[in-house]
Amino acid sequence: MLAIIVRRDFQRQGTTFFTPEHLSQQLGFLHHPAGHVIEPHVHLPASREVLFTQEVLFLRRGRLQVDFYDAGQRYLRSEVLEAGDVILLAAGGHGFTVLEEVEMFEVKQGPYGGDEEKRRFVPGSAEGAGGAGPEGGSPCGSR
Repeated sequence: MLAIIVRRDFQRQGTTFFTPEHLSQQLGFLHHPAGHVIEPHVHLPASREVLFTQEVLFLRRGRLQVDFYDAGQRYLRSEVLEAGDVILLAAGGHGFTVLEEVEMFEVKQGPYGGDEEKRRFVPGSAEGAGGAGPEGGSPCGSR
């Protein structure tokens, strides 16, 4: 699983989590009626091991193309996000093209480690393991 996309029109009563329990970043949706109470609580200290940074983007405005790459940096497909969509980037690589001016929030695990925690690559280059990017005519999919 490379990503989870929750479209702006998603609706479901109660609490829905989209992520499996083992992911280090959890994504859920809550829809409760007026008067519903979530009991006050604190989160207790819990030691966790985070091997890969996972990001959640909340697209507030605009349109954004997300290009997905496997762990070998080969292009797989693209998806277009619209205002109100949410995406959890769970694995593999990704790149973005702004189709319409965007405003978005980004949430990821900390502490921030700087650029040393990522490897940039050029799609379709020798460094990118030969996978053509979206400009190369690779098929785009939608789920």
